[in-house]
This record gives sequence, structure tokens and C-alpha cells, in this order.
Amino acid sequence: MRSLPAAQLAAPKLSISSQQSRYAIDCLDAPTTKEVLIKDLSISIGQRELLSRTVVHLVEGRKYVLIGKNGEGKSTLLRAMADKQIPGQPWNLRVLLLGQTRELTLEEAVGGLPVEEESVLQHVIRSDAVRERYSREAKLLLDAFDAQESDPSRPILAYRQVRHQRLLMKLEEIISFAERRSGARGKNARKTLVEVEDEVKDSEDSLKEDLSSIDAAVLSKEIQAAAEILADAQSALEMMDAAASESRARTVLLGLGFKPEMIDNSMSKLSGGWRTRCDLACALCQSTDVLLLDEPTNFLDLPSIIWLQDYINGDDLSGTTVVTVTHDRDFADAVAQELLILRRQKIEVFKGNLSTYEREKIKKIRWMTTMKEAQDKQKKHYEQSIANNIKAAKHTGDDKKLKAAASRKKKVEERMGMEVNAKGHRFKLNRDRIGKHNTIRAQFDIPDFDPLPRIKFPSIPPDLRFPGALVSLEKVSFRYSRNTPFILSDINLTIHYGERVGLVGLNGSGKSTLVNLLDGTTSPTTGTITRHSRVKIARFNQLVVEDLEALGKANTTLSALQHLIEHSGNTLSDQEARGVLGSLGLQGHVASDIPIAALSGGQKVRLAFAKLVYSPPHLLVLDEVTTHLDGETILALIYALRDFDGALLVVTHDRFFMRCVVQGENPAKISSRAALEGGEEESESEDSEYEEALDLRKGVVYGMFKGGIRKLEGGVEEYEEIATRQAGKLTLKGLK
Repeated sequence: MRSLPAAQLAAPKLSISSQQSRYAIDCLDAPTTKEVLIKDLSISIGQRELLSRTVVHLVEGRKYVLIGKNGEGKSTLLRAMADKQIPGQPWNLRVLLLGQTRELTLEEAVGGLPVEEESVLQHVIRSDAVRERYSREAKLLLDAFDAQESDPSRPILAYRQVRHQRLLMKLEEIISFAERRSGARGKNARKTLVEVEDEVKDSEDSLKEDLSSIDAAVLSKEIQAAAEILADAQSALEMMDAAASESRARTVLLGLGFKPEMIDNSMSKLSGGWRTRCDLACALCQSTDVLLLDEPTNFLDLPSIIWLQDYINGDDLSGTTVVTVTHDRDFADAVAQELLILRRQKIEVFKGNLSTYEREKIKKIRWMTTMKEAQDKQKKHYEQSIANNIKAAKHTGDDKKLKAAASRKKKVEERMGMEVNAKGHRFKLNRDRIGKHNTIRAQFDIPDFDPLPRIKFPSIPPDLRFPGALVSLEKVSFRYSRNTPFILSDINLTIHYGERVGLVGLNGSGKSTLVNLLDGTTSPTTGTITRHSRVKIARFNQLVVEDLEALGKANTTLSALQHLIEHSGNTLSDQEARGVLGSLGLQGHVASDIPIAALSGGQKVRLAFAKLVYSPPHLLVLDEVTTHLDGETILALIYALRDFDGALLVVTHDRFFMRCVVQGENPAKISSRAALEGGEEESESEDSEYEEALDLRKGVVYGMFKGGIRKLEGGVEEYEEIATRQAGKLTLKGLK
């Protein structure tokens, strides 16, 4: 990809096309359908094509997980669907993308509260724009009918106001249709647009009309129309179960980890992470046909993640189609009925979850590889036999034997290839090979996985010169001031060189505070912290991507290569800096020509890693490092960390990552994909050798509860059991 000017990088042109015909469900009078079927979909940004003539098919009520490498176009596809930019997508379909909370309009603000002053509960309830609109219409008309005795014209005015707002919404839809039409359909759409514009003009005039002298027939007609709209709004609210909106919103907020006092507090008191949770609550509480969740587990702790996966699979979203993009393997396996695999500009569909997909694909790879090798061996034997017969026939001058050998050679070529069809049935030429082909049988098309991303960094830190713990905490307690309670109490923790330590716990349990104490960012209130005199500690913060985004905006021309050299105090040469970035997958022009602002989230994570490990630390602290990484990059990172000689402190809610990095489990035992990366399946002896090699690296997982720290003998599995019980309590708490 060539380097682009900053202006173009900031706003790349999005081009979308799909198959359209006069039968496409893309018109105002489209029948009610919640199914999405888009054929020949192509999406490109600038000169880069993300999707090419692929198919998107979403069945009503089904739960999908969309997977693919960073930068493949997952988020772009979801955004295009949510914004209804895809031709052929049913216009009447309600599609909501996580993060698309409603924008406060002037009408909503009247008699209401600004966003920053409303409570969290009010914000979530009011986030459903459709329900809010019907509620406003019903309230306006009810108030008007109540005041009818003193002012007979009030229902007329209310009716005209509601009608005018509906006409404006209709006008906006018609404008969008007219822009997307051409030919005869475009001509009809523009004709309809003119008619609606005239209706809007007449409506504006009617709002200015003096209602004191209105004709009795018009009065009766419009009062009847007002009553019909009121009944329509009340019916819509009843179908949405609007009366239960508050209890549902409270249930969802509690499930996502909000405390009761937080729910009734102002939105202005929420931090960035809690605002993200609030956005997720807004998405879950809105009535929609298709719900698109892009990384919903970010900033969630494990009880909330488990609660969310149960909610997605529960009755509240039983009729809603859900498409989820997530890096959390366990969460993806729990919510996926079908996988959408975005790969090589196409979308492949698989019925099942990620682990099943990997397992079935690897079985197919191995079966087809074995079959091909056997057939190649058989073909080689036949060809050698035929060659010997031809040689003998030529030696004797027997033409009949030559013809027989040529005939046999033709039959061999005809019989080579797949012996079964796509359904596993015996191959039949007149059924399975219709049409023109270069070969009679289908050839072996062995599926493959893309190679894992390259991640390798210097694994051996500088010599400590003398032994001792890297850092040791003894009876450490911490609080911000004398008037505040202790966040941490009597913490005892020691980390030695080469050890693997994991920290798990609820958000707000003190994990970040403990890390701040370990690396010296914060000083303890009481207790003693001892650090090795030569120890070097490097910390990956979960907000690193946001920090690099701010840096990129402040300096729009700054590249990853420039930034790394400057960060090293110019101790790295250009070649050395390129080597570090290249080992982490930022190679060539990506490192030197593309501004940091234009890098993807995963690429920014790689840059942050380069800043940490260009000079290897003795203790590497990883605080939610998987947040912006795709599944394949997480797997590559696991392998890279396995070779790191220093100590690791891992803070994460990703169970797969914790089991592999801290507990020393073989990734191949958990991930079928990881097993394939190692080549053939490992024998029991090889597997035991692997386990023995990791014995010294098998770490300890600590749980943080109520300001204290406790070793979890059962590791992350024990914490998962605790989190599952906690998730159940959150749900029950919300229902009370």
C-alpha cells in the first residue's frame, strides 16, 4: 500500500456495490423481512479492496461470530450495514451497531435533560430512538386531548406537529432512495421525492395556520386522524413492552457490572471504560432486528463477560439476529451458532463455533493430504508401469501394446482426482462434473490457514549480575488519603526472574493499583516494596492504543520508525529500529511511510510492544494486551512469550491467553489451529517432553478479592467458576 497524504488517510473514500435487480428488496413498500441476503458484495476504501463479490446471508434470530485478521474489513462491513450503505439491504430492517447511541435532537432536549446531566439509567432508556419517538408522540397527543375542553384546537396542533415530524423522516428516506437509484427506478424515486417535498411544504404551512377559524369538517377529520396516530403509537409501545424498559435497562446495567448507586448517578461521572459499558447496555436494551456487536467484551470483567454470553443466548434476544466481532476465543465459542470467516476478500460460512471450525477444517486438511499423497504414489506406480510397457512395446515393435499403453494412460488420468463428491457420496461423472472442465474428476483442493503473524522479540534481558527477587511486596496496603478506605490491604507478593504470574479479579478490585505499586508508579501507604537494584520493568497499558492515537493526531506525519528511534533517545540506528519493528510485523513502508494515525489498532499494539522490548526488560507487565488483537495475532503472541526468558505479569480477562501464557498449557491442546501450526499431531512422548520443558515456566494465578490477594490453586478455571456464580447473582439481582 502506497503512502497517502494525511487528508486522504483521515477520510478515505468508501465504495460499496452489490447485486441489484428489480426484484431486490430495497423499496419503500418492501415486505416485512428480517433476513439479510446480499449477493456480489464488494467494498473498497480508496484503492484497497476489502470484499470482492462475496455473499452476506443472515438468517433471522441466528447468532453469528465474524472472524478475520485485523485490517480485513470486519468493522467496515458492520458500519456499512448499520448505516444502510449497502444496496440491496432491506430498508425496513432495523440495524444497530454497538456505539451508535442516539444523538440528542432538539425535540428530545425539550423538557428533558442534556446527556451529561441525565442519569445512567435515563441515558440507557432514552437511547432507543424509536421508542422515544413513539413515547413523545403519545405524550404530546394525550396532553392535547386532555386539554381539548379548554382549547379544542390543541389536538389539531399536536396532530400536525406529529405528522410534520413523520413527513420529515419520510423525506430523509426518500432522498436516500433517490440518490441510490438510476434509470426508470431513479426517475420514479425522484418523482416520489417531489411529491413528498410538496407534502412537507403543505405541512409547514398548516403549522402556521390560524386554528381559531378552522372548518368543522376539517376539525372532525383531523381529530380522528390524531386519535388514530395516538392508537398507533400506543400499540407500538405495547409491542415493544415499553412499560418494562426501566426494569430491563436496570437488569442489563447490573449484569454489565454497574453498582446500583452508579445506575442512578449522572453520566458525567462515568470514566471512559464505564461509558463503553453504558454504550453496550444501550445496544442491548434497544429494539432492533439485527444487532452488531464490535468487540463487546472490551472493558468487561469475567463475570460480566459470562453474563453477556448468557444474555445473547437467552430469551431477550431470541428473535434478534446478532453478529459479534470478538478476540475472546472462549466468548466466541459460547455465543456462535455460525461463523462468518472473512478471508481473502470473501466470507465463508460455517455452522458451528471457532473451535469446531478449526477441528473440522484440520481433519479435512489431513484427510485430503493423505488421500492426495496416496493417489500420487499410486499414479507414480501406474506411470512407471506404463512407461515400462511402452519401452517393451517399442523394443518388440508391437503397435497393439503401444495403443493399449496409451489407452491405459488415458484411463489413469481420468481416474485421478476426488473419488467422492462434496457430499461424501461416490463420484458420478454425469452428476458431479457437469459442464466444461480440464479434468474429468475434481482435483484435490486442500484447504489451508493463513500463516500466523510474525511476532518475535529479543528474549534474553541483560544480566542481573547477582541473584534475588525482581520485586517483593511485604504487608503492603494502599489508600489515596486518610479519609478514604484502603484499596489494598496486607498484600504479600514476590516475583522472581523467569516466573509467570497472573492477576484476575473484578474491575475495580485493585489490579491496576497493584501494578502501579510494582513498577513504582505509586508508593504504598504502609508496608515494604523491595526491587532488585538492576531490575528493568516494562509495562503494556491497556490504554496504549488511545495514547498512540492521540500522538498520531498531534503529529500527523510521525511514523512508527521515527517514533521508536525518538523513544529510544536516538540510541537505535535506523537499521536496528527496522529490525525490531520488523520482528513484530511492522515491515518496510508500513513502518517508515505510513503515519501512526493511519495504523490499525493491532499495528499500534505492535508499535507499543516495540517500545517495550527493543531493550528486553527483566519483568514484562501485560495489562489487557489482547484488547486490540485478532485471534491469530494472540496465538502468535503466545508463542513469542513462551520463549521470553524474563518474568511475566499478566492481567487479563482472556481465559485462553491466561491458560497458555501463565499456566503453561500447550496451545495445541486448546486450539486445533495451534496443533496444526506445529505440523503433525504430537505423540504422547513429544507432548510430555513439551510439558516437562514448561514445568519451570508454569506460573501462578492470583485472584484479587475485597482488597486482598489469594492464590488460586485451580488457576483460571477456579476463577471462571467464581465468575460464573457471580454472573448468576448479577442476573438475579437485576430481576429483583
